[in-house]
Amino acid sequence: MKLLFLFLATLFVAVIVAILAMEDPGYVLFAVGTWTVETTLALMVVVLVASFALLYFLIRVGLKVFSVPRDLRHWKKQRREQKAMKLLTQGLIDLAEGRWQSAEKKVVKYAESSDASLLNYLAAARAAQAQGADQRRDHYLKLAHERHPSADIAVGLTQAELQLKQNQLEQCLATLRHLHQLAPKHVQVLKVLAGLYQRLEDWEHLLEIIPVLRKRKAMKTDIIDDLAEQAHLALLQKARSFEDLSNIWSRIPGPVREKENILMMYVQRLLAMGESNLAEPLLRHALHRQFSEALLICYGKIEGVEPSRQLDLVESLLVEHERDAAALLTAGRLSLRNKLWGKARSYLEASINAQPSAEAYSELGNLLERMNETEAAAECFREGLRLVPGCEQTTPIIMEPATSPAIALTNQTLLESEIEIRDAVVIASAVKPAAVGNAK
Repeated sequence: MKLLFLFLATLFVAVIVAILAMEDPGYVLFAVGTWTVETTLALMVVVLVASFALLYFLIRVGLKVFSVPRDLRHWKKQRREQKAMKLLTQGLIDLAEGRWQSAEKKVVKYAESSDASLLNYLAAARAAQAQGADQRRDHYLKLAHERHPSADIAVGLTQAELQLKQNQLEQCLATLRHLHQLAPKHVQVLKVLAGLYQRLEDWEHLLEIIPVLRKRKAMKTDIIDDLAEQAHLALLQKARSFEDLSNIWSRIPGPVREKENILMMYVQRLLAMGESNLAEPLLRHALHRQFSEALLICYGKIEGVEPSRQLDLVESLLVEHERDAAALLTAGRLSLRNKLWGKARSYLEASINAQPSAEAYSELGNLLERMNETEAAAECFREGLRLVPGCEQTTPIIMEPATSPAIALTNQTLLESEIEIRDAVVIASAVKPAAVGNAK
């Protein structure tokens, strides 16, 4: 359409010029020395236009001839790039389908000619590692870094990911620390580094990057909180002396100290180190802030200097939690410590009525044994033992009437059996919370 319009416009102009030339063709005279040339103006214009067109055509042809080598090189380069892109696509498909050897060959073949050579080398590194060729993997990563020095973070993260998959944790740590020095605020570097510190149980360094993780919003808040809590718990557990424990506790932020798991671990470590005088006030304040069955159970096991004060606190909590089995069990234990036998019995029986537990049966059995109610004590031990996992079902025993004194059950045998049952309940009660704690 454009060519037709241009042709019609040119034809129109030519007709107008021809009409004007016919009316007045004009006159042009050229004189050079003794030579003179005379012609019409119209013919002169036609000659000039034709000469310009011919000159323009010759110049364009010359330029085209001289640009043939350059155009040929450009065509070859473009063709190589198209082949490289095609092979890269096929190589990535092979990589996704698990054909590692084929994928490596395809992505490497035209890597140097590819505009996306970074992708070629990174894909080749993944394919090489899948074949167990760590040296080729590192070679491809080195080439990727040399060809694209500005992509050192991308190359480094890929290297760290591959090292992590190969369980090369020390090499991965060195790579990530180098990346962290280059880009201290890079979100992905922080995420991978935090995961590696968690896997290596390097809790000190994990806590160092927790503030940066929060500031950069590298993870969800609850995930960061869980990481920090896990690190604090592990450090408290690993503390070897009271001084170490105090230093770790002083570095824990105030809101984190109030978490039940953190406080429980700290109190348990204090009790293990014989520092019950420090554990009791902590649990007292915590129970004033919020009711917790786990803290109550732990509080009842503290042998404080003022057991009567401990009992007063628990009894004040019973006002609002009068049917809570843990609170009643703790009140019973503290009543035993205060030598209030009747009150202790009432609290322990109320705890069993609210929710039977091996611990409550064990405490009540010990109390009844001290009160010379051996039959009732033995029954408590038996009931407590049935509540221990693995001891719920007993094997039925059918015995013929004893005819030999050797197999007759005497009173002494019965007493020994009761003692063994009691000891089993005590051991099982102690093992059960430990097993639950480990599962957590």
